[in-house]
Amino acid sequence: MQKVAIVGAGMAGLSCAETLLRAGVEVHLFDKGRGLGGRMSSRRLETPAGPTVLDFGAQYFTARDPQFVEQVRLWEDAGIVARWPAVRDDAYVGVPTMNAVLRDLAEGHDVAFSALVKGVTRHARQWRLICEGHDQQLYDGVVLALPAEQTAPILTLHDFELATAALFARSQPCWTGMFVFDEPLAHVEGIVRDRGPIAWASRNSAKPGRSGPESWVVQASASWSIAHLEQDADVIGPQLLEALGQEIGAPVPKPIAQSIHRWRYALSAGTGLGCLWNARMQIGACGDWLIGPRIESAWLSGRRLAEQMVEAPSIAAE
Repeated sequence: MQKVAIVGAGMAGLSCAETLLRAGVEVHLFDKGRGLGGRMSSRRLETPAGPTVLDFGAQYFTARDPQFVEQVRLWEDAGIVARWPAVRDDAYVGVPTMNAVLRDLAEGHDVAFSALVKGVTRHARQWRLICEGHDQQLYDGVVLALPAEQTAPILTLHDFELATAALFARSQPCWTGMFVFDEPLAHVEGIVRDRGPIAWASRNSAKPGRSGPESWVVQASASWSIAHLEQDADVIGPQLLEALGQEIGAPVPKPIAQSIHRWRYALSAGTGLGCLWNARMQIGACGDWLIGPRIESAWLSGRRLAEQMVEAPSIAAE
């Protein structure tokens, strides 16, 4: 295998790309977003008190697998991540934003942004992406580093057995609110967990390596998000603020800036499969949904798929 296309430049896709690159494989990554992030995204807000950046996806991550522990140690030594002991002793965050980790992994890689891949087509023993605005190169292999719900429709046309694994891996949604205030909220700890409709809320400006005005990220529970999934963002915002005020026990002032985001595919249950790979057709998938809903799981899935791609013999398509 000489050249591979990876669809999705989040943690799983970049981990897969890094491992393939070290094995001498040419890798091209495609992502529909305007920049790195995925579930580790951060958003810049302009406010009367100055600009600030809030993490609105994963709030922190932990490391348990020995390989990932070693990787995190390297990031920590380089100042790319820092511990967040206010959450737990083994909690880490990217510095100065969560996607700092992805920027490090993407260094030296060919990543095409604003590239919406709608499918892949087979040409003899190679693959071509259906992606408007990008050259139609042929690839020896294709990796789908996407949520299960976006992976299944593409795989269904080529390997229904692999597609079935994605069809049964359902993600839960999450409404997330980013709020900036001109004064500190009356909550010393700065963290609210599993209270009423709130799954998580924290003072983003107090995370390691952060600065700027008082800012909070509020993430609704899966059940609440499902019940309110199709409501407009301008309706969701006031409800999240009201819930935050109730849980911290003090009135919440009007934000000086805010942004509301709906994650349709936020948390996966995990299938325990690790990764998916069809050696005959040279197509596969990786992502946290194949192991469990953790940043570490996405990194491990991408790495395991790349190792399998390199180690497994290439079998000619029938």
